[in-house]
Amino acid sequence: MRMCRVVAPMWAAAKHPAYHGHPLFVVQPLDAQGNHAGASFVAVDHVQAGAGDTVLVLTEGNGVRQILQQGDIVPIRSIIVGIVDHVDRVDAP
Repeated sequence: MRMCRVVAPMWAAAKHPAYHGHPLFVVQPLDAQGNHAGASFVAVDHVQAGAGDTVLVLTEGNGVRQILQQGDIVPIRSIIVGIVDHVDRVDAP
């Protein structure tokens, strides 16, 4: 599970049938301080996120298959599973 920020929606002229009805977003991974932490990637939206939202992204295939309930073979690697309202951080002494 990774915390990311939704950068923008993405459209595809042609896509696998498993993506039908699922919006695509470009997301940017964040570190604990909310700074960029790595390269952006594409994730399927499952929670009606929008550009600028901080979200939780599941990047594990078995979990994605369980959430989408589409059988054994789903060509989707990353799915947005939650919108983050607030983050409390406690620094170690």
